[in-house]
Amino acid sequence: MLDGILKKLFGDKSQKDLKELSPIIDQTAGVFSELQQLSDDQLRDQSRIFKEEIISSYKMISDEVHELKQKASSENMSIQDKEALFEKVESLEKDENALIEEKLLELMPKAFAVVKETARRLTTNGLLKVKANDFDKILAEKSDFIKIEGDQAIWSNTWDAAGSEIQWSMVHYDVQLMGGAALHKGKIAEMMTGEGKTLVATLPVYLNALVGKGVHVVTVNDYLARRDAEWMGPLYQFHGLTVDCIDRYQPHSPERKAAYDADITFGTNNEFGFDYLRDNMVSETEGLVQRKHHYAIIDEVDSVLIDDARTPLIISGPVPKGDEQEYVGLKPKVETLVNYQRKLINALLNEAKTKIAKSETEGIDKKEQKQLFEEGCLALFRSFRGLPKNKALIKFLSEPGVKVHLQKTENFYLQDNAKEMPKADELLYFVIDEKNNTIDLTEKGIDLISGENDPDFYILPDIGEKVAEIEQQHSDSKQIIKLKDEMMADYTVKAERIHSMNQLLKAYTLFEKDIEYVVMDNKVKIVDEQTGRIMEGRRYSDGLHQAIEAKENVKVEAASQTYATITLQNYFRMYHKLAGMTGTAETEAKEFWDIYELDVVVVQTNKPVIRFDQNDLVFKTGREKYQAIINEIEELRSAGRPVLVGTTSVEVSELLSRMLKMKKVPHQVLNAKLHQKEAEVVTEAGKPGTVTIATNMAGRGTDIKLGEGVKEGGGLAIIGTERHDSRRVDRQLRGRSGRQGDPGSSQFFVSLEDNLMRLFGSERIAKMMDRMGHKEGEVIQHSMITKSIERAQKKVEENNFGIRKRLLEFDDVMNSQRTAIYNRRKNALFGEKLDLDIDNMIYDISFSIISYTQESSDYEGFKFDVITNFGIEPPFSEKEFLEKDISELATQLYQNAKERYNRKSAYIQERAFPVIKNIYEQQGDKIENIVIPFTDGKRVMKVVAKLSKVYETEGLEALKALERSITLGFIDNEWKEHLREMDFLKQSVYHAQYEQKDPLLIYKLEGYQLFQGMMDKMNRDIISFLMKAQIYDTNEQAVTSSHQPQKQDYSKLKTGREDIAQATQLNKEAAQRDQSGPVKSKPIMVTKKPGRNERVKVLNLQNGETKEMKFKQAEPLINSGSWQMVEMD
Repeated sequence: MLDGILKKLFGDKSQKDLKELSPIIDQTAGVFSELQQLSDDQLRDQSRIFKEEIISSYKMISDEVHELKQKASSENMSIQDKEALFEKVESLEKDENALIEEKLLELMPKAFAVVKETARRLTTNGLLKVKANDFDKILAEKSDFIKIEGDQAIWSNTWDAAGSEIQWSMVHYDVQLMGGAALHKGKIAEMMTGEGKTLVATLPVYLNALVGKGVHVVTVNDYLARRDAEWMGPLYQFHGLTVDCIDRYQPHSPERKAAYDADITFGTNNEFGFDYLRDNMVSETEGLVQRKHHYAIIDEVDSVLIDDARTPLIISGPVPKGDEQEYVGLKPKVETLVNYQRKLINALLNEAKTKIAKSETEGIDKKEQKQLFEEGCLALFRSFRGLPKNKALIKFLSEPGVKVHLQKTENFYLQDNAKEMPKADELLYFVIDEKNNTIDLTEKGIDLISGENDPDFYILPDIGEKVAEIEQQHSDSKQIIKLKDEMMADYTVKAERIHSMNQLLKAYTLFEKDIEYVVMDNKVKIVDEQTGRIMEGRRYSDGLHQAIEAKENVKVEAASQTYATITLQNYFRMYHKLAGMTGTAETEAKEFWDIYELDVVVVQTNKPVIRFDQNDLVFKTGREKYQAIINEIEELRSAGRPVLVGTTSVEVSELLSRMLKMKKVPHQVLNAKLHQKEAEVVTEAGKPGTVTIATNMAGRGTDIKLGEGVKEGGGLAIIGTERHDSRRVDRQLRGRSGRQGDPGSSQFFVSLEDNLMRLFGSERIAKMMDRMGHKEGEVIQHSMITKSIERAQKKVEENNFGIRKRLLEFDDVMNSQRTAIYNRRKNALFGEKLDLDIDNMIYDISFSIISYTQESSDYEGFKFDVITNFGIEPPFSEKEFLEKDISELATQLYQNAKERYNRKSAYIQERAFPVIKNIYEQQGDKIENIVIPFTDGKRVMKVVAKLSKVYETEGLEALKALERSITLGFIDNEWKEHLREMDFLKQSVYHAQYEQKDPLLIYKLEGYQLFQGMMDKMNRDIISFLMKAQIYDTNEQAVTSSHQPQKQDYSKLKTGREDIAQATQLNKEAAQRDQSGPVKSKPIMVTKKPGRNERVKVLNLQNGETKEMKFKQAEPLINSGSWQMVEMD
């Protein structure tokens, strides 16, 4: 009622959206009629005209950007001027995108009309005949839908798409033009199943592909990506646009790079995200595959940005001792614990039944009656707290009044901040909070698993108390350190044990086989609760997956180290413009706006929906519900209607299948175990009398087409076996029926034993059924009940949104760090801003050294830091150090260090170039790359550079290659280690909630400190190496090589997704790759070491002492790693 009043006062959002989009229909229609007069060649030429108009709209800015980049590449320009230029370039690039969007909006009606007219000619004429160009000839060699006859190219309307021959017969409806306009404007177009979303996408995809910056069409699986690329491809290719699909090719292959270079690129959300992460792991620009993220359209956007957004993308590698885990060893203890709890719960449940029943008998004392009732309700509540998924308990709760008794008892123990709850839990071995998915061991449970031999088996020591105790009892400092180390080792082991035990308990009590997961090919595979599909490569987080593997007696996979990670939310927020389409987005409109700033526009259907959606049928027990479903199936089948039965789990689909087999009713099943049959099952599902059992949303992205005579019989009948947690999933199931004005019906069957009703069902439903005296087999059906169930679903949606938002808040902390690191990496990879970064690093280190040491008046420490990091003597006296301002001192130190760096660079360039010149002049036609070894006195780094470029720049490119290689090497090592530390931090901050602290706040503060420490260490390592770098030669010979730079080995890296959050607990050690490992191609030695009697200057890295001596005397000192050769004054 209130909604209706508000709509009348302020208007309806849906109507406002349609009013904004509807002008596109008339605008396109005017151009469309004009285009019909053009020849096929003239129609195709429109694309060339559009491209020229778009380029001319931003040409001035583009030319200016190019000119500024040319200026910035000059070696004579100061660092400050370069920084100003790059800031201006970034600002101009934003202006360029704004001008492009302005021009595209102007061209939109014309572009839409061109696509529609192309589709019309293919449909009505059966072919398109144009003058053949080079692109036509290339396509004709690969495809059979183009034939070259003389100078003509004939485009047929029949071609192959994902193994099936299709004949083009689609022309865009008016409502599809509105959907296309919404997508172009960066919105989400909600269009019902069967409204042709794939065809709608051709409009904005074509328009935005004309810009030449790339359009990404993102799908939920590789089948849809390949199918849509082949199905819609010819429509784009006719207009000279290139089309490809990344899922056809191996990661980081030349073919995948070419796919990204296409005007239109199809692919799955996972692969787009993983390629972004891989691109930020390469060491050569040639290894990059993605371009800038310009425009993306996401098909089934709710599935990608909401369902999949719970699971970060992770690239991981092996961890030393990653297979050393406790799950198998702890399994017997957990099984004992669960068995004891199960026996206890069965006894408590029997007690509850007996005492509640006895309290309701007549003739007993009221006091005794009250006592029996309270004791019975307490036993019932304990049963619920101990094993909420116990089938006997669920059955008992469906009896009249029992659920109300439980809810009242729960409310009593939750009051006053759950002060009385320990009394309720004292008999239990562990307590389960099903809503929050948590398990806590009680004192009784701890005693059981600890036993008499090791009472502290499961108890974490109080670190503060233990430290104080050690310091009081011992005076020997070495003994104190030893005891503290032992205490910390004990703490670490027990913390790991507690975590492993909790995960095993969850595996045994909250995760059921064939519901949350299946076991196939001796592996535990997660089942997507939305689609019923197996989610290959995805694992539960924090060791839970390993716990389930131990439970199911399959191989427990080793732990891995995170090398790179990102959530889909933060990946897709990188695009300049993002849009999406789906049949079910309206219920999640708030989340789309809050996280992605995507507005949801509900586009009206081409034909009115005539499907009959009935109110829910509510039963008391699951048994009654399933029997009613079987009866309904038989009745519908006898009427000749196809039936689609939607289930929420593999278990339910198999139960219904068994019941139908007993009734000898023919049917087909589609679930996670039979996923490979999806295409075949969906094809048969619309035929008369066909019964299909499928998990909810199975077959998403494909339409069930009705067989002959089905429309006349009433269309496809949808039966939902229970309400899903999300209204969106129920709408998706309903949307299978009633497409394009077809008849159909939907009916949901619900029982009080269903998960949704148990956890979030309204007390009013249970009370109402009891008050009305409902007996077994009777059913309630009313709009009030249906609305009450939808309110329960809203509660779950809010809860799930909170989980996803929390995950994003944690990843936002990582994202700011990731952005900073990846920008530094990109600068190093391309080299454009690397000198600016190095300059900033030198200044930051200078400021850091002075601010830290001046505060403690530590001039000796200052001297040591300056020598260690810069390899120079302090540029000012102790008096100046103590008296002058920090900024003034930092600037002076920075200038001296910069001068030293420039002088040293020139010295290396001067020494290296004669050798480079000699190699180039003698062997330049045979050699493409050279490998130059550099050392800082402790490590040797072999740097690959292009010989021709090193020669042309007179040795300068060798220095640039060194800077790139060193920066990338240290960034990758430090970032990998930092990810491991952030993993541990995320795991540990959750304990803060027990101290009434916000884990997110602590994560932000601690994460910032970790990042600052990592950046400081990384900067110092990079600058220290560069400052001390000398060309290293061990054999005084120049060895030529024509090998390509060695490519990175990705064979040991795994891509995957972990449910809810990244695995953290078992990442004990970071996998350390040896950045100074030998390069397989033979190096070219480009300098000579000093003669044995040549005098050199060496620096003691420990105390800063310098000495001059003959090289034969200095060589043993340098080889020891304690001394470094520096240039002579």
